Amino acid sequence: MLRGMMMGVPLLVTSVLRHAARYHADTEIVSRTTEGPIHRYTYADAWARSQRLANALAALGLQPGDRVGTLAWNGYRHLECYYGIGGSGMVCHTINPRLFPEQIAYIVNHAEDRVLFTDLTFIPLLEGIADHLTGVKAIVVMTDAANMPRSSLPNLLCYEDLLAEQPAEFAWPDLDENTACGMCYTSGTTGNPKGVLYSHRSSVLHAMAACLPDVFGLSASDVVLPVVPMFHVNAWGVPYAAPMVGAKLVFPGAKLDGASLHELFEAEGVTNTAGVPTVWLALLNWLHANGKTLTTMRRIAIGGSSCPPVMIQRFKEMGIEVLHAWGMTETSPLGLANTPKSKHRGLDADEALALASKQGRPIFGVQFRVVDESGADVPRDGRSFGRLLVRGPTVCSGYFGLDSSPAHETEPGWFETGDVVTMDGDGYVQIVDRTKDVIKSGGEWISSIDLENIAVGHPAVQEAAAVAIPDEKWGERPMLVVVVKEGASLTREELLAVFEGKVAKWCIPDDVRFVEALPHTATGKLLKSTIREMVTNPATA
Repeated sequence: MLRGMMMGVPLLVTSVLRHAARYHADTEIVSRTTEGPIHRYTYADAWARSQRLANALAALGLQPGDRVGTLAWNGYRHLECYYGIGGSGMVCHTINPRLFPEQIAYIVNHAEDRVLFTDLTFIPLLEGIADHLTGVKAIVVMTDAANMPRSSLPNLLCYEDLLAEQPAEFAWPDLDENTACGMCYTSGTTGNPKGVLYSHRSSVLHAMAACLPDVFGLSASDVVLPVVPMFHVNAWGVPYAAPMVGAKLVFPGAKLDGASLHELFEAEGVTNTAGVPTVWLALLNWLHANGKTLTTMRRIAIGGSSCPPVMIQRFKEMGIEVLHAWGMTETSPLGLANTPKSKHRGLDADEALALASKQGRPIFGVQFRVVDESGADVPRDGRSFGRLLVRGPTVCSGYFGLDSSPAHETEPGWFETGDVVTMDGDGYVQIVDRTKDVIKSGGEWISSIDLENIAVGHPAVQEAAAVAIPDEKWGERPMLVVVVKEGASLTREELLAVFEGKVAKWCIPDDVRFVEALPHTATGKLLKSTIREMVTNPATA
């Protein structure tokens, strides 16, 4: 075999920030800090401080391969952790603070985190579980000496003091590109959370794919504000993708309400953002209530759960393109992104909205299969249902510390996502449901997502969930659980009438229950297991 004559330079996350510091040195990184003020510096500054951090980690006695946990919002110090920890051969383990305290303690111990970096916000949380964190040698508070808290936590260190003691140059190790650099645990809705280890290679490849025009479409002229948290699947790769192209980065910190986001969007000229539907619903409602709009925004990526068509339409009316996307912790996370092809230019408004409401086409590097119960591929006709399998260089091959994984064993070499989907001839995937959430009535499948999207299209509906309830005749029937917008009124009959002509009669929900709020997972998805319990056993609600 004749080998190509190319240099064997490894793909490392360090090279991403180095590139930004050399060729986009004066591009800004803007952060709303937990202390309050807006912080500004440049990629050149971030590069120097990441090296100070790497030196500080070595001074603390940490070794390559050690896991270093972070409990932090989106901000410049958290960005420095991404590069200072991962680039020095350690693993930056981002921890979701919205999980239950018991889950956080489990995650820290299972990952065997040696040191934790935390924002001021999460000091009380750590104090509550400190007795369970037996393997943690030190906790670094990501602030300066003037804002260091009084706390019962042992071995508390100040981030800025650590960095001030170190030089701004670090001898980055020449790592194998398959070395682990990041770690994120699944939300753990079934069983304990499971750890996914990202390599330098997978993180760089994922960032390159994210920058493509049919994905995030980033460039040096863009201003990017990731609303999706850096503690959730690396903020969908934005902390790597934005520096890769030299885009200005804006970090929102802990303030994700409509007023705070709008202020940053407008003040900093944000062109691209990304987040889950619950955040955008709150923003849209705030914009409407206050007579505001978004003047610089070009594209909003929406993922984490299915985006209702009405949300896509509301942003489109402002001249903003919605990029519907899909992914999982196990896929780094981007797997699908929805942009139209040239063949779709002639679609009428309804057809274009129906296309945009699908989860999208596979991004380069991720392969997809849709299979039936026997493992055979179903037709790519946009109608045939099947289980979704994926594989690729940005898809995990197993879970950290676990000897086996049923999701990786259904079809060797593939990962089963747990989604029921359709795929058309162009590769557009539409998620019908999660395998565990699909409603099976009289031998037929009813998509809870379709029912929810129709329900939230009603102007009085704030949020809706469709769940299965037991039925003696049909096995299961759909029920809607609905939150009505403040100040609005809605009856069961008025809402069910919306479904006429949109779905088959046997798909229309049997009943509607109105509630004040719906429960969500730590990542903003509807918590269907709890909602089913609310419906089937009201006494526990």
